[in-house]
Amino acid sequence: MQQLLPVAIHFVLEKPAKYAITRLCVFFNAICAKTVDVSKLDKLEEDVVVTLCLLEKYFPPSLFDIMVHLVVHLFREVRLCGPVYFRWMYPFERYMKVLKGYVQNRTRPEGCIAERYIAEEAVEFCIEHLSDVSTVRVPSS
Repeated sequence: MQQLLPVAIHFVLEKPAKYAITRLCVFFNAICAKTVDVSKLDKLEEDVVVTLCLLEKYFPPSLFDIMVHLVVHLFREVRLCGPVYFRWMYPFERYMKVLKGYVQNRTRPEGCIAERYIAEEAVEFCIEHLSDVSTVRVPSS
């Protein structure tokens, strides 16, 4: 997302607003990278405050809630816990969508999920196990 946003807003916003959003995307790129240079975190933390001030300059106050302010604290969290991708919840949220799709009976969702998961595991096991078996009396062409 942080790579596509500057491209998406290129012709939509004025130059100062584009600059502020692009700077914010640079910060998210820096903390979401596989390796984080700790020596650059102090400079990035100072720059993110300036970037948020730029955003407040060009966007209405109704846009800014506590979530926008939390960007300032992300760098301290990276210093304490390491790169962000170790703590991402996206894979789990995507898998929860898969599990929610298993529900057929809304009164007993846990049973539906368990039955469907077991059935899917059994089918995958059979497919993997039977992939090496040659068929009998059926041409292999």
